[in-house]
Formats: sequence, structure tokens, C-alpha cells
Amino acid sequence: MESPFVSIADHGLAPTRSGKVREVLDLGDQLLMITTDRISAFDCVLPTPVPGKGKLLNRISNHWFRTMREIVPNHVVSDQEPEFPRDLVSFLPVLRDRWVLVRKAERIDVECVVRGFLAGSGMREYRDKGTVGGIEVPAGIPDYGELPEPLFTPTTKEDVGHDRPVTYEELCDRIGSDLAGRLRDLSIRIFRDAGRRARERGLLLADTKFEFGWIDGDLCLIDELLTPDSSRYWDGDGPRDAEPEPLDKEYVRGYLKGLDWDRNPPAPPLPREQIAETYRRYLRVYDALGVGTES
Repeated sequence: MESPFVSIADHGLAPTRSGKVREVLDLGDQLLMITTDRISAFDCVLPTPVPGKGKLLNRISNHWFRTMREIVPNHVVSDQEPEFPRDLVSFLPVLRDRWVLVRKAERIDVECVVRGFLAGSGMREYRDKGTVGGIEVPAGIPDYGELPEPLFTPTTKEDVGHDRPVTYEELCDRIGSDLAGRLRDLSIRIFRDAGRRARERGLLLADTKFEFGWIDGDLCLIDELLTPDSSRYWDGDGPRDAEPEPLDKEYVRGYLKGLDWDRNPPAPPLPREQIAETYRRYLRVYDALGVGTES
């Protein structure tokens, strides 16, 4: 197993901004985004990284950005080595497969969540109220069952603390009905297309979240796209009468839920077997999507 990549600071670069998993270098009119091997859960960064995970996430995300360009523009400039910033070329060996050059965007502070199956908080709400994200859903859908139609269930986008669910009507009040409608329609369209492509590859895309921003007056996809960190992926050939085996970060959350931990920092470390299994599940998504076969 390769050595974990925790921060660009360990390699002599000072990040302009550091998130839970990604770090950013401001290059003026563009940004260099680097995906580390850190992993977070319940808004806490775990003390143990997953070696190689960042490379998988970066390449999966860039794969989907290329694929979805036919639907909506995005912030990606390039992830090809000839386009790597020349003044940073000495760092390329340690950043290989972890970087992407993007345009700066004015972020819209909304998490555009789309659900195609009952899972997580949506499943709990459906059990209690018969709704998902405040939307009435027909009765009789089993746990982890597919919804009749993908549902747009947005949340706020918070830099500190937890994101908060909002109804579509609340979203209209926050950002205007025209923009809310565009976000909803684009999110559902992308989800449908990605879900179809995933099924063709033996995966089920249960839910995901998108982020959008403005670039030169255009509405664009930004941040990451359809990764196992931001999405629920299930084995499309798995049994449908039991809880699906997650091929995403839900596997880590499941392990942490079994510990005596109050979900406040500091987070507990992951044992070696959980680290290896997390990587294996992310790699299954990477391989199933055929990302490694791209030039």
C-alpha cells in the first residue's frame, strides 16, 4: 500500500484553502484543487487517512465532469499533465492523479441533493411521515427501494456546522424561483443520466449531491461530482431484499456508528482492516465506471 497523502503542506506547499478532503492553491484567475487521502464522517476528519483514496476520487470526479459537459458546463480547465502549472512542475510527481485545474466560481450556497432510492435520512422520514424531503411519496415502498421518480431535496451549504434541509419552497424564497427551478431541473437531469450510465456498469446510484456556481455569467457544476464521498453507490447485482452493501463512505459511517463515539471531535481512528476495505469499495466503483481505461 502506498504512503498516505495527508496535505500538500507536507510536501512544501502552503494551501490557500483547506477543506475536509481537498486543498486549494489560488493561482490568480484559476485554482489548483488537490484531493488528499483524508476521509471525513459526521463533519469530522478522521485521524487515519485511506492511502490512494484521493487519486480514485479525483479521477472519478473528473470522469463525470467530462461526461456531463453535454448537459451543463463545469469549472474544470484540465487534469492533463501538459496543462499542469509550469511554476509548480517540480511538485507534479507527488500530485500526480490528485490535481485538477479549475476556474474560479461564485458559489451558490445550496447542496443540490437528489434521491433515487430510499436510504439514510430520507428513508427515516418516509417511515415516520410518508414523505421524503417534505415531498409526498406513494405508500408501500420497501426500505432501500427505488422511488417512482428522483426527488430534489436541497440543503443549505454551511462552511461551519451542519447543512440544513430546506423545502423547495424555502429554496425559492432564498435564491429566487427561477434559479431554484434551474438547479432542480439540472440536478434531476444529471442524476437520471448518471444513474442510467451507472446501471449499465453494474452499479446503482442511490443518491448524490451537486454544487453549482456562476462563471462568467454561466451556471456551472463545481466542486466534486458523483464520487463515493458525495454519493451512495450500491452493487447493482446485490440482493434487493436486504440492506445494500455500500460502495462508498457509508461503509465508514456504518463502522463508526457501532462505536461509543458522540460524533464530536476528535474522531476515532480507523483500524487497518477498515482502511483496506474502504479503499477496496471505492476501487470497485472506479473500476466499474471504467475510469482507469481513460487516456
